[in-house]
Formats: sequence, structure tokens, C-alpha cells
Amino acid sequence: MERIKNSDLPEGLIEAMRHVQAFINNSGLDKMLLELMRTRVSQINGCAYCLDMHSKLAIHAGETVQRLISVSAWREAPYYTAKERAVLEYAEILTRLEEDSDIDLIHDKLLKHFTKGEIAHLSLAIAQINSWNRIVKATGIIPGSFQVLRE
Repeated sequence: MERIKNSDLPEGLIEAMRHVQAFINNSGLDKMLLELMRTRVSQINGCAYCLDMHSKLAIHAGETVQRLISVSAWREAPYYTAKERAVLEYAEILTRLEEDSDIDLIHDKLLKHFTKGEIAHLSLAIAQINSWNRIVKATGIIPGSFQVLRE
């Protein structure tokens, strides 16, 4: 049995995903913070294509290799801010959806750094990278060839 291919996806699916992506990208959230979060979520989901893409985009946005390599151990590394830690924790909670997660506690942490509207945008961004991870894994896109378009 073979996986579905991009060509098997219903017409309009990728365009709809890109429309949501454009909405997130224009939300005003920090690009480097989003790429750090997308890298962490892609690690959790084991999506090699998205790891390749978002690590390259993060570096292009100014992220350091050290912080990207360490993002899976962000709780132990001293070089993430309280704001970044709140986003990474929130991303892990929304990605894993464990029953015993204290969603109220993480919202208290997020509200120290973000408005409720920004938290809503973050929630959508986390849901979106999870969706991309799942579509990419379903289609088996081969990682390694992503290139950042120079602006």
C-alpha cells in the first residue's frame, strides 16, 4: 500500500491551508518565535520535512543553531525567555492534548506576554503546524530540499 501523493489531495485543500497560513503570517506574531514553535511541534510529531523547512526559516529570521538544536530541551536550557517558554509549553500542550494538562495555568503564563487575541492567533498557529505535519506525513514528502526564498 502506498501513501497518498500531493496529486491525490482534493482540489483546493493546499490553497485553503495556504490561506490560513497567510492569515497567521500577517497576525503580527513574531516570525522567529513562530518558527521556534513550529520547529518544536514538528519535533514532537516527527515530521522531517517540516523540521527541515522551519529550521531553515528560523535561521533566516535570525534564530541561532544552538537554540534550534536545544529546543526539545527548552526547560533545561537557560537561553529561552519566559515568553518563549510559555509559547513552547502551550505548543506542547495543544499538540499532545493530554487529559491532565493544566490549560488554565498556561493561559496565566501566556497572558503575561500576550493579549487574548494574540493567544488566539498562537492557538491557530499551533493547530496549523500540526495540520501541516499530518498532511506532510500522510503524503510522504521527502525532506531536505526546502530552500528559503530570499526577499
